[in-house]
Amino acid sequence: MKRLGIFLFILFFSISTSIFAYSTNPREFVDELVNEAIDILSDKNLNEEQKIAFVEKIALENVDIKALGLYTLGVLRKSSSDEDIKNYQNSFEKYFLKSLTSRLTDYSSSKFEILGDDKKSANTTIVNSKVTPIDGGPEIKIDWRIYTKNQEKPLIRDLIVEGLSLARVQKEEFASILSSNNNDIKKLIDKLDEFIQN
Repeated sequence: MKRLGIFLFILFFSISTSIFAYSTNPREFVDELVNEAIDILSDKNLNEEQKIAFVEKIALENVDIKALGLYTLGVLRKSSSDEDIKNYQNSFEKYFLKSLTSRLTDYSSSKFEILGDDKKSANTTIVNSKVTPIDGGPEIKIDWRIYTKNQEKPLIRDLIVEGLSLARVQKEEFASILSSNNNDIKKLIDKLDEFIQN
């Protein structure tokens, strides 16, 4: 029975692999990715584990988690040892994925709409969007910072929700933890690991 469950899980994702080939155009990339996520997360035929696995997969493939982790670490990324950076990146990725998947219900009952896009540089495009909850809640404006150094593989670098950069907020939170612990990166890693375990 356990092997059958594993087989069905693998089959589900082998069938779904074609779904993850999003457009290379930043605007279309965001539109396709978000609308597919809403469809999957609102699918009552999928259980919580399948939805979590889906979100983790698209995050690992479409969010620049490594760059985001280094940015949120701040100036310590230049003065920390390679081993500490590696440990931090490992913990940050797990922390990021847990933070993302702990709020699945927030994403499943909404209408998503692209409002426009603005190419800021050769490698960065801001895609403007809004999310309108189906239950009649207030609409939320979200800007997506899309990094396109590799033209064939756009990556999400940040979300600006109602004008507030989530990457910057995270960086400030980490800076506060570090300043309270003599800028000891190991203490920050411990805090991330504590969040992951709970």
